[in-house]
Amino acid sequence: MFAFVLFLAAFGLGMIPFGLYVARLVKGIDPREAGSKNVGATNVARLCGAPWGVLTLALDLLKGFAPAAMAPADTSWLALSFIGAAAILGHAYSPILNFRGGKAVATTVGVFLALAPGALILSAICCLSVIWLSGYVSVGSLTLALALPVFCLLSGNWGMIPLAVGVMLFLFWRHRENILRLDRGEEMPWLKGKKKAEA
Repeated sequence: MFAFVLFLAAFGLGMIPFGLYVARLVKGIDPREAGSKNVGATNVARLCGAPWGVLTLALDLLKGFAPAAMAPADTSWLALSFIGAAAILGHAYSPILNFRGGKAVATTVGVFLALAPGALILSAICCLSVIWLSGYVSVGSLTLALALPVFCLLSGNWGMIPLAVGVMLFLFWRHRENILRLDRGEEMPWLKGKKKAEA
């Protein structure tokens, strides 16, 4: 019963568009209408400054972490997976935003930080390394998506592999426009100097 309550709480927390509220409070703008037109931390950082992007990142991460971390130790892996998925889907398809939302990368990080911390830390190292080398947050996010199932497998966290695979496919779907922009050379880099150096 408590697992079901956490499932509902996860979706309820997930659907809160912190990026929208931060951008409105700080700059009086709607991130859905500027930059990459996304309510995620990367776009908020571009529009409002890095500190506000970090705040958005932390809040979006907490949406995934808190419900999963509150689950009792005897909660089944299936129930944990549903709780994690609820937070991710709540963020990506928020009723507050007419069932639209962010890419759900930060919320995914929060979920796996609670449920598979070892796999998440290794995946995050890969993600940050790729962002630093490429200059693109989207490429790093896709690297994270690919790495999570691999490191869940290698760390023996068998119960989280189905969720990790599902999240991998979901994040690639959510980044489909980024992938097309990358292919056309139109993706906005986070580290602008990288693109200039490659030109």
